[in-house]
Amino acid sequence: MTKEMTEQEFLSLIRPGDDLVVPIANGEPFRLLDILEAHADHFEGVRIHQMHVLRERRYIKGEFDGKLNHVSYFLSGATRKAYHNGTIELVPNNFSDVPYLLRRTTKLSLVMAKASPMDEHGYFSLGTNADYVAEFIGNVPFVLEVNENMPRTFGQNQIHISQIKGYIRHDEPLYHAEAPPVTEKDIAIAEKVVERIEDGDTIQVGIGAIPNAVLSMLKDHRHLGIHTEMLTSSVVDLYNSGAVDGTRKATNRGKIVCTFALGDQKLYDFLHDNPGVEFQPVHIVNNPAKIALEDHMVSINASTEIDLYGQAASETVAGKYYSLSGGQADFANGVRFSKYGKGFICLHSTAKNDTLSRIKVALAPGSVVTTSKNSVGSIVTEYGIADLYGQPFSERARRLISIAHPKFREELEFEAKKAGFFI
Repeated sequence: MTKEMTEQEFLSLIRPGDDLVVPIANGEPFRLLDILEAHADHFEGVRIHQMHVLRERRYIKGEFDGKLNHVSYFLSGATRKAYHNGTIELVPNNFSDVPYLLRRTTKLSLVMAKASPMDEHGYFSLGTNADYVAEFIGNVPFVLEVNENMPRTFGQNQIHISQIKGYIRHDEPLYHAEAPPVTEKDIAIAEKVVERIEDGDTIQVGIGAIPNAVLSMLKDHRHLGIHTEMLTSSVVDLYNSGAVDGTRKATNRGKIVCTFALGDQKLYDFLHDNPGVEFQPVHIVNNPAKIALEDHMVSINASTEIDLYGQAASETVAGKYYSLSGGQADFANGVRFSKYGKGFICLHSTAKNDTLSRIKVALAPGSVVTTSKNSVGSIVTEYGIADLYGQPFSERARRLISIAHPKFREELEFEAKKAGFFI
């Protein structure tokens, strides 16, 4: 059975007003999107729904007068400027909710995804992805872009040739996300988090220098598990050190669980034909009730700003949108109900060369709360850890001020008293 398509056969599937869904990051089918863009003048009101776009495109810049449009669920370097220019839409969400949102608010006309070549049983793998599209396998039409460089992975991201409309071949190297440089502040913060992690814990880490630094310091731990939305290259190093075996996990024992992967070639080589890694849809991986089934769940994420109530603004910078919520709130809520769960939100105490405190009495105008005061666990800076969960506002303020940069503590205490924090 062959379903290899021509460009015209692919284009014949697109109707006016269609809603097309594209996976996150390396699931982005570059060639299929090239074809759509080349024929955009023939469309009418077609919308492409996607998180974390890798390539800036003309339709993202709004150059097709509404014929081909972009709807974002998480901004990236390719879409951030377009959002601020008003040429794309941005839909608020928690990552776990995206499949539900797409079902409720779009036609789900077609999913377009990158995939590994078909195996001898007729199955393609979505490779580095399951995310929000794996949920639709068998229920929504798929067109695949088959790429020899996409690793064949396992889990709920397998799609049979009978479940697709067709595919187009296009070989191109995967996008490599290089690890950000780690600073002395990152190391100081990571050391404080690592002191709280025990053998047998199950770890979720977000993106960034601090999570990478934490993982690099866990190589002497044993029996760690991984249950994380995004799998990074740092996990490979941790696994190779012998620290990760997943034998004490309550769910998916012995397996590394994620919903997408983004890193370097070392990560993609590790994933290929590796049955020890399970890719599951985001509504499972990021479901707080599923996360809570792990008694020793540890969540490590980053923020840009914290107020004295404990509200974490993690998706805006200087009051302007930079990303979106992602899975931070999903895991903050999940670890709350984990029996021995620990949730850490990490940030440098200052910005702009120590001229601006990231711990504030009130969030900057325009800043948006990602993790609420009701869900927050522990806040970590290079000066210490403030455990906030279950604490009254007065104690939260005291603890947060104690981990602010020393040059801002007196001012924060003064402003906190003026604002009604009885410290």
